[in-house]
Amino acid sequence: MHIFLENNRNEVIARCKAKVAQRPRRAATEEQLSNGVPLFLEQLRRTLLAEEVGQAGESLRISGASGGDSQALSEMGVTAAAHGKELLELGYSVDQVVHDYGDLCQAITELADERDAPFSIGEFRTLNRCLDNAIADAATEFSIQRDAALARQQSAEVNERLGFLVHELRNSVNTATLAVSALQIGNLPISGATGSVLKRSLGVLTTLIEGALHEVRVKADATARSEPFSLATFIADAENEAALEAGERGCVFRAGCRSAVGNCRRPRPPIGSFSELAT
Repeated sequence: MHIFLENNRNEVIARCKAKVAQRPRRAATEEQLSNGVPLFLEQLRRTLLAEEVGQAGESLRISGASGGDSQALSEMGVTAAAHGKELLELGYSVDQVVHDYGDLCQAITELADERDAPFSIGEFRTLNRCLDNAIADAATEFSIQRDAALARQQSAEVNERLGFLVHELRNSVNTATLAVSALQIGNLPISGATGSVLKRSLGVLTTLIEGALHEVRVKADATARSEPFSLATFIADAENEAALEAGERGCVFRAGCRSAVGNCRRPRPPIGSFSELAT
């Protein structure tokens, strides 16, 4: 087989290109895929030659043992990994990585059949071992690089959202600070135009913070597991928060086991159950 590959190298490569061209979104040049078919063919030829002359160690160094070795890549494994990385950079999917080597196998066997070039069972085993190792190493590197790229993209998106939030918070805080300073220096009424600026700034701050908290809660709910919690503690926390708001409205808030009642010095709509108040 090594003599057949040496004599028909260009024809095998041309057939591989023709097969690749039939698949969508595969227009890479030979230079862009220099770690693909050409190098693999040469490494396969050298592997077969080493086995023919009894150099089993050299054969394993070039193409690796059956099943591969992720801790110490062979020469073929290194170039296959580089090939997988190149395909990712060109925007291809992992199935196209596998198809590239499948096309090569078909090109070799079809040409051998046309030219009546018989191969031994041992040579076919070597071809399958090399293809298996190359596909595994290329696909593994493709996946590693793809996952790293996705992680970088997600990190950039988080940083962008965080940067926008901080920028908007800073703007609102600065506006509110200026408004407070103007109120103090000019002894202005809070109900005037400057007071309105302050209220709008505080409103924006509230909206931004609530939006951020909502996003955090949504993400937490998507991954959180149901766990038991103290109902008494939950009611006590809700009572403390509601009491603050009730105090601002001139009301007295009390929470009981079954319901909550608000006694207000100003006319208020009837208050229903605690669940209604909590919402």
